Amino acid sequence: MTLTQITPNDEGWVVPMPQEMAHAARVAEGSYVVLYLKEGSLVAEILPPATEEMKQSVRRFAERNADFLEEIKNLGD
Repeated sequence: MTLTQITPNDEGWVVPMPQEMAHAARVAEGSYVVLYLKEGSLVAEILPPATEEMKQSVRRFAERNADFLEEIKNLGD
């Protein structure tokens, strides 16, 4: 097993699930483990990979709203 990249955000951490872990958990390959703090505990949830339909929807949104997305990117946090 190799160490995977962890992506932190304000709510927690998103970790790509290794293939062997996905098999052991009987979930789809390409799933993610989402870790977050809740009431003093560390909670984990499994997030399945995006469907092709979801990916296409995001691409269409990004194409239709390219100017807006560029503007908020330039504004920053």
